[in-house]
Amino acid sequence: MDAYLLDWANFLLRWLHVIAAIAWIGSSFYFVFLDSSLTPPADERLRRDGATGELWAVHGGGFYHPVKYAVAPPSLPPRLHWFYWESYTTWLSGFALFAVSYLWQANVYLVDPRVYAWPAPWMAGAAALGFLVVFWVLYDGICRLWGQTPGGDRKVGWAVAALVALAAWLACQWFAGRAAFLIVGAMLATAMSANVLFWIIPGQRKVVAALRAGQTPDPAHGQRGKQRSVHNTYFTLPVVFAMLSNHYSFLYGHASNALVLLALMAAGAAIRQFFVLRHGYHLGRNAHPWPYAAVGVAVIVAVVVWLRPATPASAGAMAAPPDAAQVMAVVQQRCVMCHGEALASKNVRLDSAPALAQHAQAVYQQVVVTRQMPLNNATGMTEDERALIAAWLRAGGAGASSP
Repeated sequence: MDAYLLDWANFLLRWLHVIAAIAWIGSSFYFVFLDSSLTPPADERLRRDGATGELWAVHGGGFYHPVKYAVAPPSLPPRLHWFYWESYTTWLSGFALFAVSYLWQANVYLVDPRVYAWPAPWMAGAAALGFLVVFWVLYDGICRLWGQTPGGDRKVGWAVAALVALAAWLACQWFAGRAAFLIVGAMLATAMSANVLFWIIPGQRKVVAALRAGQTPDPAHGQRGKQRSVHNTYFTLPVVFAMLSNHYSFLYGHASNALVLLALMAAGAAIRQFFVLRHGYHLGRNAHPWPYAAVGVAVIVAVVVWLRPATPASAGAMAAPPDAAQVMAVVQQRCVMCHGEALASKNVRLDSAPALAQHAQAVYQQVVVTRQMPLNNATGMTEDERALIAAWLRAGGAGASSP
């Protein structure tokens, strides 16, 4: 029953997390598009009132006319819409999901003795949480130190890139690959939400309070908020990649997984730059940003080629398909401890030939294709054993159709 309820908690939190993330990322994409597509107001009255940009758009049968004021409008309406619950809900649901899926069973999901033998699972959990906190403190310090200096954006960009690279390398040295990728993604997402919580929203509140008091707001609040919002924009696609990567063991299970992680996050950031600049290109503000997209795609293609699987040496040497007894011996040794009578993880049992036949396609997918099982290869399944299972199933073993 406990495992059943844990599965429900995992599912519901994941559902909430995805919905909130869609809302947050969607609003981020929209406002980047809006800022990049604004043109100087045609109406003299808007210009007198301090408007710096406008956009006419059509959607869902209606016409929309958003107008931007660089500092503040001449007067505020009684009701303003604040964009922050999308961020907070995404982070809170994501952290709860991380706690349920990884921290709760740190010995299974965080610790891989082949990578680093933590003296106790709770230490791995504490270190994982430390990544979230320490990265935010260092990132925020970098922004405070250089963010408002001449050429500060470039300085901050290179310093943060170096910090992310160091964090990715450390995570892949200390945690199971699957967890390492997720921790780096959670680290960036924490910084994104902290930017909203500690800088963007407080700055906006100070501007609103000054306006309501009849005072001239300090433009620095808007400038700092915009800078952190831009950082969030470039973190977006790397975070999404890191969160999705846990479904693909050929990524996080590679011997150079830190380099895989950094390469694909860099590709995501380059592609995001393409989307940021393409609207400005259509208005004649910048050159066509296709080189950024080309670099991002080229990096992805290079990683695809680099990670292509090699055929196990023993696979081609098999004169005949293995028999069921050979395969069951491997399954009993490597799989049954989690998929047997005592513990049928995910309601899957593999402790008999009929049970293996029932789940043959799933076994092929998890053991041979994605290589996600055994989890973190905790039972030490060898490449020859994976090749044995693959050859048996491809030959129609257990009555299964060839995958």
